[in-house]
Formats: sequence, C-alpha cells, structure tokens
Amino acid sequence: MSIFLDSELTEDERGEDARFRVIPVPLERTVSYGAGTAQGPAAIIEASNELERLCNGGEPCAKGIFTEDPLDCTGPLPDVMERLAARTAAAVKADRIPVTLGGEHSLSYGAVMGVARATDMPIGLVQIDAHADLRIAYQGEKHSHASVMHLLAEQGVHLAQFGVRALCQEEVDSRARNKVFYRDAEDLVTNALYQIDLPDSFPEHVYVSFDVDGLDPSIMPATGTPVPGGLGYYQALHLVEHALKDRTCVGFDVVELAPDGNTAWDFTTAQIVYRLMAAC
Repeated sequence: MSIFLDSELTEDERGEDARFRVIPVPLERTVSYGAGTAQGPAAIIEASNELERLCNGGEPCAKGIFTEDPLDCTGPLPDVMERLAARTAAAVKADRIPVTLGGEHSLSYGAVMGVARATDMPIGLVQIDAHADLRIAYQGEKHSHASVMHLLAEQGVHLAQFGVRALCQEEVDSRARNKVFYRDAEDLVTNALYQIDLPDSFPEHVYVSFDVDGLDPSIMPATGTPVPGGLGYYQALHLVEHALKDRTCVGFDVVELAPDGNTAWDFTTAQIVYRLMAAC
C-alpha cells in the first residue's frame, strides 16, 4: 500500500493512532472537460515522498499520518458518498482529522457529511476554487462536481468561497439565497489580498475544500478546467490559514489534480496537502 510521506515517517508516526488519516478517493465520474482525476490520489502520495518533514516552521508529521486503503469508487454515486462519509465520520469520532485526496470535487459531499454527522455541530466550509459549484444539477447529475456546494448548502453547511472566477446566474442567485460568504479571484488577485476575515457568525468548526483549479494555471495547469486569473500559491494558503485562525479544523480535502506527466504539479499538490496539515 502506498503511504503519504512514507520516506519521512517513523514507525510510531505511521500507526492507526496518527492525528491525520489520509483517505485516497480515485473518483472520476462527472468530469465535464479535462479528465484524469482518478490518478490524482496516487500521484499525490507518490510525490509526497519527496517532501521534507519541516513545513511552515513545524513538523506536522510528528502528530502522525496514517494512510488508509483507497476508497471503492464503483457503483452508484450515492453509495460512493456513503462509503466515504463512513470513513470520515470514523476518523472524527476517533479524534482524528480526515484528509481526503481526490479525485473529482463531487467527493466533498460524502467527506463533509461524514464529518458533520460525527461532530453533530454546525460546520463551516472554506472553499478554494475557480468555480462556485452551486448548480442545482449539472448534465442531469445532482452529485456532479459542479453541484457539490449546492448539496452541502442544502444540508445547512455554511460556505465561504475564495478564488471563484467562473460561475453562472444560477450560482449567483444561490449565493444570495444561501448567504454564501465570498471574495472572488479578481478582487483577491488584483488587490493582492492574502487575509480575509470570516464573518463572526461563521461556525467554529471548519472544513477546508481545496480545489487545485483555484490556483492560477501558470502554477497548476494539471486540472480539468484551468481558468485564467487564479490565486497564487502562497495567497491561497494564507487565505486558508487566516480563515482557520481561532477556529478548529475538522477535516479537509484536496481535489481535481489530473496528472499530465509533469511531476511538478503532483509535487505542488502534495505540498499543499502537507501545508494544510500544518494549519490544522
């Protein structure tokens, strides 16, 4: 079995009592443009072996990282979501932080619902993304990657979106109806904003969903829909880190890497995963 950061972990750091539980989810069912997300988790884990232990002034791996077997992504999408929800719920109930590696963005529904069930408290979701993902359904599929935030909003999850730069009128209306907090890419990038305060009413328990297409294609072209005008590497990370300040991270996912043969993008994504561990 492939293990995240295998080259750096001690035996004590890779056991089942580790703080972080990595859940690979090679899901690729509703992609609508570029393909390849099914290979994302394996590429991230392979690249992670080239990371250094030290990250942002600390060693997140000292808290332990346990890598689970990849999720079975066959069968109807609702069944896949339930299997993933069971995994993330089990992690939270064991006082662990689930780290879900995608795979397409539709997986966030299962991951977040499992966390929500286990905490039984309001959940706020901080989303880095080029897209709002608030369509009611896309191409006839309610579990589409383009509809995942709509499904979560319907379940009462509070949303904060950073970096969006491609959305339709249906999503604009949904933002207003669901009271979504957002700062879009053009505002963030042109004004060089690295810290945005969340509303005081935003929940204390925060889940982070990091779609790599939130980054500018100049630093992350290996994704299904690389939209120009995206966030910078440190900008995206600082936005998340500031959002987590004085709040509790209850899990996160990193999604939509579609490996294209250039290991630079795999490594970038693996580094993002490790940096988010450092922020939790």
